[in-house]
Amino acid sequence: MKLPYTFPKKFVWGAAMAATQIEGAAFEDGKGESIWDRFGKTPGKIHNNDTPIVACDHYHRYKSDFALMRKLGVKHYRLSIAWPRILPQGRGAVNSKGVDFYHRLIDSMLEHGITPWVTMFHWDLPQALEDEGGWRVRGVTDAFSEYADTIVRAYSDRVKNWITLNEILCFTEKAYGGGGKAPDTNDGARVVNQTYHHAILCHGHGVHAVREHGGRGARVGLTDNSHVTIPLMETTEDIAAARKEFIRLNSRILEPIYHGRYPAEYLRSAGADRPTWEKGDLDLASLPTDFLGMNIYTGGFVRAGRRNVPETIPFTANYPRADAPWLHLVPEALYWGPRWVKEIYGVKSIYITENGAGYNDEPPVGGELFDLHRRNYVRACLKELHRAIEEELPVNGYFLWSFLDNFEWEEGYSRRFGSVYTDFTTQLRTPKLSAHWYQRVMAENRLI
Repeated sequence: MKLPYTFPKKFVWGAAMAATQIEGAAFEDGKGESIWDRFGKTPGKIHNNDTPIVACDHYHRYKSDFALMRKLGVKHYRLSIAWPRILPQGRGAVNSKGVDFYHRLIDSMLEHGITPWVTMFHWDLPQALEDEGGWRVRGVTDAFSEYADTIVRAYSDRVKNWITLNEILCFTEKAYGGGGKAPDTNDGARVVNQTYHHAILCHGHGVHAVREHGGRGARVGLTDNSHVTIPLMETTEDIAAARKEFIRLNSRILEPIYHGRYPAEYLRSAGADRPTWEKGDLDLASLPTDFLGMNIYTGGFVRAGRRNVPETIPFTANYPRADAPWLHLVPEALYWGPRWVKEIYGVKSIYITENGAGYNDEPPVGGELFDLHRRNYVRACLKELHRAIEEELPVNGYFLWSFLDNFEWEEGYSRRFGSVYTDFTTQLRTPKLSAHWYQRVMAENRLI
């Protein structure tokens, strides 16, 4: 008998983290400075003036971290490679100690029975490239092409699952449009639109690198943090309004990647601030991929307003949310996000590459931490994801964010997303209730 909320037999369950947020060793073994290393030196930019210099010290503790992953049943791990650890200046001379570190890291994962899912870029642009203009200038795309070729050549014998970029919105608009991400400038709409174009071009270079050097069985995709729109009521009118709004909010990334063109509405609205591109750019950006990664934490409700114009419903002050102020608790996004990309862009394989909730967790007591709030939200999200699968949407896996509490970018160490509590003074790891619960979910392939 099939038990309730059972997932498909080959469903991928995993956990995710990123290099800058966990590795530490920010200036060891030849690693170059990243924009987040520099950002952390600027007073007032990061909460409590925290820095990623030590983070979770994963650089020195990865073996014990993987042993803990194995103990807690994690068999798939989404990680990122630190670009400035491989190419300290962003291009040119390769840091052999950095390359060797990831050889050791990947080997240790495999020894512990953990399959690597490698993200090429998770926000840690080498500072040397930022000094040249960063994502504003086209030169970054050539540098990324060199970097992507370097890492795929190095690790393709053991890595078969590749993700090109993580959350384009965050390292373009939120970085150069006054959104608080490093380097946190406010360069205006024209620059922001151009950074988007350079990002999708780099995605194309990443896909090309995997196709050229990935070897047999290699797969590649993008991870996007799409704005997920949810119909206020599941009526024909509200569903159509939410669909239209999803396209408006996300098409400047997804349209060129899946259809090889920019949407006319986006170009019209951008006007003189529209990006410029060269012949062949959109052909490269739209190279076929094997899956789409979706980072989904929250969503927004939409209804058909006057004349069926989409109307976004504001959250009330007392609407439930996590301690992360941007994270309103909207589990329905785990159904509607996959539905929209399947219906609109024909995506044939979807992985939820991040989902979770950030809280100001108190320290463990007696070796236990009962994060019921996180466990209950993740469970609600997975119920919605199960609905998507039941309706034959092509969702093939789920990665919980994150395995460890870590450096949470501009929020520093105050905000905790981990299923494992990190004491940043002693580096002691303590699994929370959510880790033990998720262990059973993965083992039984169903919601508990």
